[in-house]
Order: sequence, then structure tokens, then C-alpha cells
Amino acid sequence: MKTLTVALPGREYDILIQRGLLAQTGERVRAVLPRARRLAVVTDSNVASLYSEAVTGSLTAAGFDCRFFIVPAGEESKNPRQLAELWEGFMDFGLTRTDGVIALGGGVVGDLAGFAAATILRGVAFVQIPTTLLAQVDSSVGGKVAIDLKHGKNLAGAFYQPRLVLMDPDTLDTLRDSTFADGMAEVVKYGCIWDAGFFDFLTARPSREELTADIEHILYTCCDIKRQVVMEDELDTGLRMILNFGHTLGHAYELAGHYTRWTHGQAVAAGMCAAAKLGVRLGVTPPDIPGRISDTCGALGLPTQITCSMEDYAAAVGLDKKGAGEDITLILLDKIGHAVPRKMPRRDLLALLEVLS
Repeated sequence: MKTLTVALPGREYDILIQRGLLAQTGERVRAVLPRARRLAVVTDSNVASLYSEAVTGSLTAAGFDCRFFIVPAGEESKNPRQLAELWEGFMDFGLTRTDGVIALGGGVVGDLAGFAAATILRGVAFVQIPTTLLAQVDSSVGGKVAIDLKHGKNLAGAFYQPRLVLMDPDTLDTLRDSTFADGMAEVVKYGCIWDAGFFDFLTARPSREELTADIEHILYTCCDIKRQVVMEDELDTGLRMILNFGHTLGHAYELAGHYTRWTHGQAVAAGMCAAAKLGVRLGVTPPDIPGRISDTCGALGLPTQITCSMEDYAAAVGLDKKGAGEDITLILLDKIGHAVPRKMPRRDLLALLEVLS
């Protein structure tokens, strides 16, 4: 088993990575929640049919009374109405402050269940069991939980750290190739912003089969990078901003596709390629980097360019959570393996985008 510890004072937790770990859910959760009697397990309609029986058996054997709360699969479930339904369901179940919530699924489930856990009874214990690559390498670690509003994604949320993260790489075997590729966008991001050797490692393994052979190393490396960043900047006011490389423009592409045409990973891949081109234009990024990122993303089946109107760019930049006043912080690369924040007026970024478009 590979283990990482996110050492936030008073909020420490472990990330456990091992094939077959799902079968140990009960004993692992019992170790961190010794007083809990009830566990509300939030999952979606796809994941429930795959893993609910195994997880229920393990939790029951460990002495927990568990109840599953199944939400429709997809981003549309991250809404205020679904959140309120979870709150009421938790209360009907008899959840108390010594009990807990488990998120079993991808990033949508983790965000929704985490925000529900953070706000019910002013906060109950929360455990992440991510089952997609994107959730395992990114959204399950670091404590960002949220729901979407009509104005945009993740606009109502909190920082709320889990008590434990359990990652079973076997759950990735059921993912479609497109969903696996979606998660690889975030994997490539870690190489871009932090570890040039890891970027080269990924470039040398363009197929899913090659990547799967080293998946535990990939999960460990990504989580270790995010762990280091989060421990230095838990609340996203400094270093943690570099984790958003490709996201400022990626959010515009998601918006342009009405959050249905392009997945998060696809939008981030195109966003990284666009950010690299902006970096060259600004004199920050060496001119060979856009091509290297584009080649790596393209080999993984990810888009390297997405058409976007200036109206959608303006709307996304206006909602970007890295903004302050009239300024926006764009994450750029000065080399593969190192990201730098570049603060600029929003109007200047939009003018650059209009030129590049």
C-alpha cells in the first residue's frame, strides 16, 4: 500500500492507494471514525450498481449502520435542490455529529457530498472514496467542496478536509476510454506545473495500457504534488493557484459548450494549450512548450483547441475565482515543471485572447 499524509495542523488525514482497497472500506473508516454509528454514503446512479454491495458489506461488517443516497450521474446533480435533498435525507436517517458522510464516486459526487458534510449539523466527518481518475488525482484531495449555481460552476462551496481518502485503482478498470482520458488532463497538468521528469514519463506512455501498468505510481505522484501544495496554501491564496493551470480558459470552454459538449478534462487540456500560447505571447513561456503540451494531450485523445466566443471568454473570466477586483491571476509556465502566476487586468487578458483568436 502507498500512503501519503496531508499534514494540516488539526486536520491531518491519510491518502491510501492500493488495488483491492475497496474491500477494506469498513476497517479503514472505523480506524478514523471510532465513535461513528451511522454513515451516509453518497454515490451516483452509475457507481451504485458497481460498488454499493461491496461497500455495504464491508461497512456493515465493521459495525456501521449505512444508508445509500443515490443521485443522478452527471454535473447537473451539483445543484442547491440536490444539496437540500441530501440534508433532509441525512436528518431522516438520524445522522448525528459523531457520524459521517462517505463520497463514493467521481468529482461531482465528491464535491456535492463534501459540501453536504461540511454544512449539515455545522459539519460532520467526511471520507472520500474516489472512483474516477480525475477524482483520484485531483478533486478528492485538498478539501475543496462545492455546488454549481446558475451563474457558473463551483460558486457556492467551502474548504472542508476529509478524514480519509481511499483509492482503489481497480475502480478505474470500468471507466470508458474517454473518461480515463478526461482524468489524464489533470495528470498532465501536474507534470506541467511541478515535475518535468513526470511530464516526460507521461509523454513516453501515450496509451491507456501503458499508463495503467504504472497507475499506482501516477496516482501517488499526482497526490504527492497536490499534498505539498495544499499543505503550504490550504485556502488558495498563493501557491495553490498554480493547480489552476489551464482552468481559467478551460472554464470558458465548458461555458461555451453549455457544460455538456466538453468535459472538464477536455476543457482543461485545451485550456493548458491556450495558456501556453498566451505565455509565449507575454514573453514568459519558451516557444517550444505549446507544441510539447499539445502533442502530449493529443496523443491521449484530448482536444488541443476549442472554439470560444469573446462573450464566453468574458463571462468565464468575470466569474474566475482567482480574480480580485478588476485583476485576474493567469497561471503560466516559464518551463515544463514550473508554473508562475501572472496578475493582469481582466481587460488585458481579454484583449490578448481576442488577438490569439
